[in-house]
Order: sequence, then C-alpha cells, then structure tokens
Amino acid sequence: MLGRVLDALGRPFDGLGLLPVDRMVNRSTQPPHPLRRQRIKAPFVTGVRAIDSFIPFGRGQRLGLFAGSGVGKSTLMGMIARASEADVVVIALVGERGREVREFIEKDLGPEGMKRAVVVVATSDTSAPLRLRAATTATSIAEAWRDAGKNVLFMMDSVTRYAMAQREIGLAIGEPPATRGYTPSVFAMLPRLLERAGAGETGAITALYTVLVEGDDMNEPVADAVRGILDGHIVLSRHLAHFNHYPAIDVLESVSRLTRDICSPDEVTASAKAREHLALYRKNEDLVSIGAYTKGANPALDHAIALHEPLKNFLRQSVHEHTARAQTFANLKKIVA
Repeated sequence: MLGRVLDALGRPFDGLGLLPVDRMVNRSTQPPHPLRRQRIKAPFVTGVRAIDSFIPFGRGQRLGLFAGSGVGKSTLMGMIARASEADVVVIALVGERGREVREFIEKDLGPEGMKRAVVVVATSDTSAPLRLRAATTATSIAEAWRDAGKNVLFMMDSVTRYAMAQREIGLAIGEPPATRGYTPSVFAMLPRLLERAGAGETGAITALYTVLVEGDDMNEPVADAVRGILDGHIVLSRHLAHFNHYPAIDVLESVSRLTRDICSPDEVTASAKAREHLALYRKNEDLVSIGAYTKGANPALDHAIALHEPLKNFLRQSVHEHTARAQTFANLKKIVA
C-alpha cells in the first residue's frame, strides 16, 4: 500500500492498478485494552522546532491540530509527514475540497513523503457514509501496521468534517439536534474513533487529528469534545499568520500532556523559561509597542524584550527545513541561557 492513494472503501484511487490482497482486517475494531497499552516514554521527532521543543510528541500520543481555514495546517501536516521519524505515514483526507487532494499529495507531501505514506481520500462531494468510512478505513490500515510492530504516524484532516458527516446522517434519521445542530451520536462516535489510535501492545500509532474550528472559536462543540479526548493540542493562530510567522503555532495556547514523561529535566526547564519570556512579553506587548514602557522599570520584562526576536526566529521555520531534536534543544538552551 505504500505510495498509494485509496478511496473510502480501500480501493485504488490513483489509477496505478489493483492492490494485491495479503490478508483481510476488520474496519471497526475495538481500541487496545487500557491495561495492555505500552506507556508513552519515548519522544516522537517531527523535525518542527516549535513542536519538538514546546509541544513535544510522545511515540503513541494523540494530539489535535486546531485551526481556522487558510492558516497553514495542510502545509504543517506535510512538513511533519516528510521529516518525522515514522516508519509508515497513514493520512486520511475526509471532506477535503477536490482541488486540494492532488495539491496536498504533490506539493505538501511530495515524492519524499509519499514513499512511505498511504493516503485515503473522501472528498466533500462524496456521501456522508463514505466520509465516515474513509476515517475508519485509514484507521484500520494504521492499526495493521501498528500490530506489525511499526512506528506509525496517522494524520486525519479533519475530525470536524467527520463530525459533520455523522450530523448529516443523524438528522436524516430523526435524531434531535443538540449543540449547534450536532446530534448526540456525533459525540458518541468521536471517542470510539479517536481511542483506536495510540500505543498498542507492540507498535504505536502517533496520531494528529486536525479540527477546523468555525469562526476561529476554539471552544465550539467539536473542538471542545476532541480536546477532552486527546493527549494535547496544537493551536494555529491567524494573528501570527498575518505577520508571515510560519508555522503559525501559538505555543502559549498549545500544550502536550506528556512533556515531563518524554523530556529530560533540563529540556523541560529550557522550554518553561522560554514560555515565561513569551508570556510576559505578550502581556506587555501593547505598552512596548506604543513606547509607554521605560527600560529598567522591570528587569524581567527587559529580559523578555531582549529574547523576543531570537525566540521568534527560533519558532519560524521554512517548509523544507528539518531540525534534529538535539539541535533544537541546543539552540533553545543557548537562547534562554
């Protein structure tokens, strides 16, 4: 399957011929037993400095990527797919615009990323049941690689369109609409799907689920439900994107719940110091911008102002730039020392 594009039913979608069938797997399996899952102790390297230092992934961790439209989430997914240490990358494009599918495969993922990737596609014009099926098909493929002992990266874009497909079905069969029209079945299906990823008894699925927040509202129903299920979240900021700061990751709004399990004490300390400086600068940014702050009035703020530009340059990264984890932390420690 590596290097192939499939439809929601697992059939070839790229015109490259049939796939030889080795064995069959169930599309709707149960999540791994809670007491048999491996504990997450090893970091999963993405090659993106802002993530590896401030929101570190653990191998087998599940995170959400929360963003409005047009803030760069597809580009960030492509960066991670190309640079990560995964053996296999499984990508589900659920409810995407038809134009964006080829663009993502050829531009964001590229030949380098496609060599070890399997892409499952259900565009926005397909029926709601097929959009749901695309998510379960892709998850089943990732589970098969995990059960073979592989280190799998699973990315799904997006959970919001998966929820919209289920809302469409729920309303059609007479379910009562609840918050913002989402039916109760939507919130019952989300944990059943998301819990299937993660560490298993042998391999691990490190999962990144994108959430397309409506009107940049990070507390809308689907975003709120997904945030409660996953092990952390990354927030992309439209404000940063307007300033040409890419990837537009707002590290102060993002969090990984396993930072202390996968990072050494000095790495945690360096990241915490950098967060303090960024938070202090943001709190006083208006005063500094209009010239109302007098240098020397607050030594901590003076230090935060001095470090703001180096930290901002550290968090910026070009699309084809990949940084090793050791180098990332060495650069961060040098800045905050």
